[in-house]
Amino acid sequence: MTDYTALAAKLTARLAELAERSEEIEADLRGALDADFSEQAVDLADDEALEGVDDVLRAEAAQIRAALARIDNGTYGTCANCGAEIGAERLEAQPVATRCIKCAA
Repeated sequence: MTDYTALAAKLTARLAELAERSEEIEADLRGALDADFSEQAVDLADDEALEGVDDVLRAEAAQIRAALARIDNGTYGTCANCGAEIGAERLEAQPVATRCIKCAA
């Protein structure tokens, strides 16, 4: 079994960054709308964009949590498709990868 301690730490740090950013977005989305209707339209358009960003952050966080679970259960670094080992270079570049480079192509 390969030691993925450094990658786990990197993933955990990224997860914390994502959580912090998501909290900032949610706080912004909870803010009151401006009394001016034209400003409300701008605010609502901005909110829609922020919701999209938040969705992307949540998806990345889910992938990271899944990768951390694979590290914990000993399946991290094994291709979910063919069972081969996922190369260290690929995992360093794409730590949430679930398939080897051959299967991902």
